[in-house]
Amino acid sequence: MRRAVALIVLTLWPVLAAAQAIAQDTGTDLGAPLDAEQFDALTLGRTITYAQDGVPYGTEAYRPGHKVIWAFTESECREGDWFQRGEDICFDYHDDTPLQCWQFHDTPSGLVAQFQDPEGGVQSPLVGLSDSKDGLDCPAPDLGV
Repeated sequence: MRRAVALIVLTLWPVLAAAQAIAQDTGTDLGAPLDAEQFDALTLGRTITYAQDGVPYGTEAYRPGHKVIWAFTESECREGDWFQRGEDICFDYHDDTPLQCWQFHDTPSGLVAQFQDPEGGVQSPLVGLSDSKDGLDCPAPDLGV
């Protein structure tokens, strides 16, 4: 088991280092945020795992019709929808979670998402760590299928 964990860490280390570098350089001009069409073209049919400050944060599967399934690392999956509002891509998970709006940027190091805090707070960006065409493995019935 320890050997498997060590192998995973060694495999992800270069990706985590790149994510950390982007997260530390939040002052870099990432260019204009992606609009809905660009975002959909980059994400549709993919499952992307994101990191914040170099630490895995969560995974989102992007489905047709602007549908998503999100799971924080080692957490339950939640279904939702996304839509464009101004320059933001907003996610509604149809639960008690407030609307989550982000600006996404396509960078040479991967997809970068900057949270648009309605209260003006600043968070480190999320950086795409891995990208697959596999669905999200969710324990609840009919999720991630």
